[in-house]
Amino acid sequence: MDKVNANELLEAHAHVWNHIFSFMNSMSLKCAVDLDIPDIIHNHRKAMTLTELVAALPTLDTTKARNIYRLMRILVHLGFFALQKLSHGDGVQEDGYVLTNASRLLLKDNPLSLTPFLKLHLDPILTKPLDFLAIWFQNNDSTPFNTAYGKTFWDYAGHDPKLVNFFNEGIAGDARLVSSILIDKCKGSFEGLDTLVDVGGGTGTMGKTIADAFPHLKCTVLDLPHVVAGLQDTGNLKYVGGDMFDHVPLADAVLLKKLETQLFMDMLMMAVLTGRERREEEWAKLFCAAGFSHYKIIPILSLRSVIEVYP
Repeated sequence: MDKVNANELLEAHAHVWNHIFSFMNSMSLKCAVDLDIPDIIHNHRKAMTLTELVAALPTLDTTKARNIYRLMRILVHLGFFALQKLSHGDGVQEDGYVLTNASRLLLKDNPLSLTPFLKLHLDPILTKPLDFLAIWFQNNDSTPFNTAYGKTFWDYAGHDPKLVNFFNEGIAGDARLVSSILIDKCKGSFEGLDTLVDVGGGTGTMGKTIADAFPHLKCTVLDLPHVVAGLQDTGNLKYVGGDMFDHVPLADAVLLKKLETQLFMDMLMMAVLTGRERREEEWAKLFCAAGFSHYKIIPILSLRSVIEVYP
């Protein structure tokens, strides 16, 4: 092989290896969250040395303490923690760990915490169906989740309190971030409305925010009966149990929270649900078929957008 081909081969080899082991990134992050490392460093109020961190992990097996360095090393590399030099009185310097903007989003008391979202999507219940992708492509099951568990995600969730809790908390955390930006950047979209239905609104995090921001607006949160069971109507916010594929209550506006097309999210939806992430042209075709005249897409935050659809 000549030099150029040898370099290309090495790059291709590294590319394959990186993708084979990319799951180590998310699993290492999940481990840190399960050990409460972001909150431990945050509560320390200053850069935390490895020795201090190990001492603050009360359930840590002493024979494994030296391996915390290896976990922290990859998470520093991934940008979830940073190193800061600490000077001692004798002039000796030591590295201390501090949080980054990313790890601050994993703190338990952060109202925008992504920890529930992380625990939901990295739980074995949701990762197991990905092992059945190849089998699913060869059978007639509706989803790989159905192949793995013999039932749909919603049937499974209806009998698993842990999954329901992860799902509701994960969606709620994401909704808090999106709703704050939505109201700030798209306030005009709510003007002139008297009623609104938040379809698939979970426990009402977004619905509550909108209802509080627009007291004149009568808001309805629609989700499956077991999701809204026990939730109390308050003021201009009420809960309705039902299936959006069967019936959506009449209102001036219908809110559907979604992400812009993402390959990862699309694969997840294929593995767990029967939905998909649509491209703009696919949304346009869907709106036209439903009888709407035109639409507008408003980017609001990172990968998220608001889609306004008009009669």
